[in-house]
Amino acid sequence: MKCVKEIVVGQDLVTVNSRVPVSEAARMMAARNIGAVPIADGGRLAGIFTERDALTRIVAAGRDPASTPIGDVMSSGLVVASIDESCETCLERMRQAHIRHLIVLDGERMAGIVSMRDLMAVDLDDKLETITLLNAYVHSVPHDGTNRRT
Repeated sequence: MKCVKEIVVGQDLVTVNSRVPVSEAARMMAARNIGAVPIADGGRLAGIFTERDALTRIVAAGRDPASTPIGDVMSSGLVVASIDESCETCLERMRQAHIRHLIVLDGERMAGIVSMRDLMAVDLDDKLETITLLNAYVHSVPHDGTNRRT
């Protein structure tokens, strides 16, 4: 299976400061069509804010998104991956942690973010490639069991 580096290389990495109001971060996420944004304070990764955080910690809690700093409602217990890890390893880590977004690090530096959707697409591509190869093999073997290739 592929490595997450193949997903995050060239990614336009977006972060927000923890003092930014939730409403501003949500508008930025909507404009970029992303479901999560890493929170950085002074160049240090402090947390992540996701669509789920917006629903549970803002909407369901009745908080005002315009006056709530994102740092007050972000998830700070981060689950991260190394840029050299396989997509399969990352997918399993996300399943175990019950999360849908994973921050990818290249050493101490943030390299990008992958979603469950990104990883499932890679998994599906791998499976489709395997099916194609198996079909080609099955259709190249004679039905009578003899090997016509010599």
